[in-house]
Amino acid sequence: MSGAGAPRAEPAAGPVRVEREEDGGLVRLVLARPRANVLDGAMLEALVAAVRAAADDAPARALLFEGEGRHFSFGASVEEHQPGQVDVMLPAFHGLFRALAESGLVLLAAVRGQCLGGGLELAAFCHRVLAAPDATLAQPEVKLGVFAPVASLVLPRRLGQARADDLLVTGRPVSAADALALGLVDEVVDDPTAAARAWYREHLAPRSAAALRRAVRAGRHELHEALGATLDRLERLYLDDLMRTADAVEGIAAFLEKRSPRWSHR
Repeated sequence: MSGAGAPRAEPAAGPVRVEREEDGGLVRLVLARPRANVLDGAMLEALVAAVRAAADDAPARALLFEGEGRHFSFGASVEEHQPGQVDVMLPAFHGLFRALAESGLVLLAAVRGQCLGGGLELAAFCHRVLAAPDATLAQPEVKLGVFAPVASLVLPRRLGQARADDLLVTGRPVSAADALALGLVDEVVDDPTAAARAWYREHLAPRSAAALRRAVRAGRHELHEALGATLDRLERLYLDDLMRTADAVEGIAAFLEKRSPRWSHR
């Protein structure tokens, strides 16, 4: 592809591939650790660095997240949820969302295959979510004896409280079609990346990047304030309360050992 709008890939520097398209207005961030594209510490560090770099680039209007391979992301690293690691992992994960809020950029997600846990939190935080027909989305943390702090803030705002409660307390997966009906995704298309590019060209490319960033901050000021206050409280609930329960430790251990959890309900 040639021309001013042609993608410009940056050298691969780990788990995230960065491609600048549309004269730098659209920054594509590809989670490049297939098959699961797990959001581990290295992935989170690379994502935060890429988000901050895009925010420092004046022409940038939007970030487009997608996963390399068949799946968007299986979510945050379960291994890093274990005692002794979760105190570092969870603040780092939440730091990604704070960086996204600070950027003022419009956020797009192109979802294929599995979009689970922290992967769904990332997608749901985006302004526009485009999903392939084969996509499956779920917030399954409760099945591991834990909960999803970011989703607890974002899903009620995106879906309404009752629909958010359903996904948060059951952990059940939903198809792309069901996610569209719920409002979890905005469009189901065969090629979500192409659809995201087309949406960018129609709705964002003609706009001032400076104006868009201020519109994002204004439109999301309540959500961004919650990231600064409520998310801190949820993080403490997770680290200081939840992780002291026997069931949280058991649920993570059972997942890693590939067995059914034995709940003690305490």
